[in-house]
Amino acid sequence: MSATVAAAAEASDIGIPGAVLAGDEVSRRRGRGIGLWIGATIVGVVVAATVIVNVFGIGHPDQLNLLDTLAGPSAAHPFGTDSQGRDVFLRTIYAGWLDMQVGLVTTLVPMAIGMVVGLVAGFFGGWLDSVLMRIVDAVLAFPFVVLIIAFVTIFGVGLTGVYVGLIVGSFPAFARLTRGEMLVLREQQFMMAARTLGYSNRRIIFKHALPHLVRPNLVYAPSNMLGNILAVAALSYLGLGAQPPTPEWGAIISEGQSYLLSSWWISTLPGLFVVIVGVGFSLIGDGLAERLRNRTG
Repeated sequence: MSATVAAAAEASDIGIPGAVLAGDEVSRRRGRGIGLWIGATIVGVVVAATVIVNVFGIGHPDQLNLLDTLAGPSAAHPFGTDSQGRDVFLRTIYAGWLDMQVGLVTTLVPMAIGMVVGLVAGFFGGWLDSVLMRIVDAVLAFPFVVLIIAFVTIFGVGLTGVYVGLIVGSFPAFARLTRGEMLVLREQQFMMAARTLGYSNRRIIFKHALPHLVRPNLVYAPSNMLGNILAVAALSYLGLGAQPPTPEWGAIISEGQSYLLSSWWISTLPGLFVVIVGVGFSLIGDGLAERLRNRTG
């Protein structure tokens, strides 16, 4: 409400009807709210589908049918079949389990690590802040993909190196975000009052600071998760991530590139599926960011 009033007051100073600008602001926020629900619906449907087929074992992603190879999209096979007669749609849904798992783990773990590093650096400051931030800067000095490939080289081709690389490469963003928020919180009156009253650092951190630090990190988390899902898909496409016959989005797209001209559906339809999932995560991130701005405004 305060943001709308401020916008109307500013509009009156430059000769724009306040009601018009306020109405535009309301429409924009309402649109962002709808986008959040659309994104949540897209991701929710995909997650539900992957959980159902994996938990209840509906179909088998590696079932061969050499009598029905390279068949186009149909009611029986919405995404067609590949060169071995496997259902591409079923493999795409099964692959979501792995990709979502990698995205979730490589978001929650670095978020926890980054929040600890950023909170300690921002709260205590001094030499501890300098040491921790130099470590963060050292990690950021390496290009993200190069860092992951380096860990894949160390641990060998497969998901172990991908997991480690994504975790190491993701935590600096959370650390910087948390440290910046902590530096602002440290100067707030309620934090100064807590110190004046003699509260322990532990109580100040967990009761007064941490609740304010979780929200911005949760807003950033969907964007990080999307980036990591795309990263593991790219690495699997290059043959550095999940190995055949494990269904994975990037690997499925890679398997179909040899048939792109004759059997375009093998790569194109799973690729469009990944794009739609990416749009869903982007809408969630934008919607959460808008809600955070509304609360802080």
